[in-house]
Amino acid sequence: MKKINLAVTGCLGRMGQQLIKSSKSTKNFKLVSITENRVINKKVSGLKPQLNSESAFKKTNIIIDFTTPKCTLEILKIAFKLKKRVVIGTTGFSKKEEDLIKKYSKKISILKAGNMSLGINLLMYLTEIASKSLGNNFLSKVFEVHHKHKKDHPSGTALMLGRGIAVGKKKDFYKLAGKKYLNKKKFSFQ
Repeated sequence: MKKINLAVTGCLGRMGQQLIKSSKSTKNFKLVSITENRVINKKVSGLKPQLNSESAFKKTNIIIDFTTPKCTLEILKIAFKLKKRVVIGTTGFSKKEEDLIKKYSKKISILKAGNMSLGINLLMYLTEIASKSLGNNFLSKVFEVHHKHKKDHPSGTALMLGRGIAVGKKKDFYKLAGKKYLNKKKFSFQ
């Protein structure tokens, strides 16, 4: 079986590091490129990190992206030009950015999720069912608590569950949630 050539973006981030480690422990994948948004003068897992560019992604079959919305859109531009498949685990996109990703997905293969866990995806599906069954007689909310290193809020997981509620109620997610809820932060000290 031929190995699938991978590129991991955001190679110094938490998920980037985990993906590099995981890719080394399987014989189905070959890590051929790692990228970062700045020049790094050291090797990571035997590879020199590159900037996101056509040359960085030229030999890859799939680009796995856990970076920032701005960086993801730059990567999609390159992936579109090279006709590369992209897995997006980045979160925190605006509605306009989400629409742009949908536009790209009509031309190249994109798998995008706010959380890649099977359990969370099952929970999202169950949230849709519960929301549909309970209808508008019940108020649905998503609350979350995270570690101090969490960069985006609400998280991709919370947004997935919120979308599950919206789908169950057959409502537009952005109208249902409203901007004041999408930017809300709750602080607590325990």
